[in-house]
Amino acid sequence: MTDAPEPALSDAFHVFDTTLRDGAQREGINLTVTDKLTIARHLDDFGVGFIEGGWPGANPRDTEFFERARTEIDFRHAQLVAFGATRKAGVRVEDDPQVAALLESQAPVVTLVAKSHVRHVELALRTTPEENLAMVRDTVAHLREQGRRVFLDCEHFFDGYALDTAYAKQVVRTASEAGADVVVLCDTNGGMLPAQVAAVVRTVLADTGARLGIHAQDDTGCAVANTLAAVDAGATHVQCTANGYGERVGNSNLFPVVAALELKYGRRVLPEGKLAETTRVSHAIAEVVNLTPSTHQPYVGVSAFAHKAGLHASAIKVDPDLYQHIDPALVGNSMRMLVSDMAGRASIELKGRELGFDLSGDRELVARVVERVKERELAGYTYEAADASFELLLREEAEGRPLRYFRVESWRAIAEDRPDGTHANEATVKLWAKGERLVATAEGNGPVNALDRALRVGLERIYPQLAGLELVDYKVRILEGRVGTGSITRVLVSTSDGQGEWSTVGVAENVIAASWQALDDAYAYGLMRAGVEPQE
Repeated sequence: MTDAPEPALSDAFHVFDTTLRDGAQREGINLTVTDKLTIARHLDDFGVGFIEGGWPGANPRDTEFFERARTEIDFRHAQLVAFGATRKAGVRVEDDPQVAALLESQAPVVTLVAKSHVRHVELALRTTPEENLAMVRDTVAHLREQGRRVFLDCEHFFDGYALDTAYAKQVVRTASEAGADVVVLCDTNGGMLPAQVAAVVRTVLADTGARLGIHAQDDTGCAVANTLAAVDAGATHVQCTANGYGERVGNSNLFPVVAALELKYGRRVLPEGKLAETTRVSHAIAEVVNLTPSTHQPYVGVSAFAHKAGLHASAIKVDPDLYQHIDPALVGNSMRMLVSDMAGRASIELKGRELGFDLSGDRELVARVVERVKERELAGYTYEAADASFELLLREEAEGRPLRYFRVESWRAIAEDRPDGTHANEATVKLWAKGERLVATAEGNGPVNALDRALRVGLERIYPQLAGLELVDYKVRILEGRVGTGSITRVLVSTSDGQGEWSTVGVAENVIAASWQALDDAYAYGLMRAGVEPQE
């Protein structure tokens, strides 16, 4: 058995993460062993107390994870937890191979799942309520005798409590008396509401004396609220998953739970300074599971502290706390001002300050920028998600000229369907840069990609910095009814130079022309970031 790390915090309250087990059951998530090891490192660095790594013996991947985690991860804050079930009905605990696999994992902590709903006992386990209690008692006691710390998850507890209160509480008592350190009340179907959770936890705590935890699913949209309600009622162990991942609609989200406990309850549950890592860790884990981070997730979403309306901006200019419930920096996030046709002077001033411009003394410039934003958004542009295009617009108004690195003479893109069913896309661009006329042609896997490649062919000799740029996202939206009864196209392009990422916008009557505008802005902004002086 591996040595447990020194606990960073008191054992009086547990933050228990089950991303690698319960979170991995989300549709669309399929973690490799390497993925699981990477996520475990992020969670340990964040400072959770327990990381449930999976079910050793149930599948080769989880068994390998525990084998590798013992030697490849030097846990600094967390203890590794193995998940499994109580012994099978009618089988001696010493003879149950699944219980043996839990011990063979060498995890210092084991979480057992047990039935606490009498109908599940009878229909799913096909045994008696008495034998189920014996299964709980025997397995907890056996693992404790082998030196393991044991937590017990009471599956379907709240539904079982509603059906047969006395039996559900007896499962809790049996586990606690057998040596389980924590008995976790699970809202497995996710159907509970906060007041119901609080009432049940409070009663069970008073009637059993066991140390209680909470495991909440999010089927009513209340998993975080239910978790906090359980804490209010006396639970001292919270089970969560990163970003709320989990089967169906998910689990209680680790990050808002931890942030609420630290910032709203004043309860220290992470090592010093780790709360400021919340946003980084959330996004890093999202990258590993290959899911786009939710932009509107509390605390860590890029829109969590984004402000759009002019009324908000006017107040925030005076004091950011007037429209923000916390300082975003506490969770590693930042305030953003969104520029749109709702923007007033305060919005533009604050956005300018965010981009490094002090506009407070130039009311005429601010008025011009406000008017231009409103005119362009009326034509279909959007600057909420295109900060780079807005900065180019702002610089143009402030400096009295556009930020120009090249001048376009003409461009064309051709998409060809051939009789054999194949397709060809070719683009030609004619440009002027640093007094030189450039003509370049390139093929691509679509007309926009061909344009992008032709631009690079034409410009990279003069601007070698463009070789480091990469188009990382491309979105198209058709805006109906903007031009008479017709429609126009808006394109958003995200570009990276390996150090940062920026977004630009283009609007035109066809997708290729709109894409050209967005690419034009993307290259100009990238060259500006690289410190290249623009042409006169």
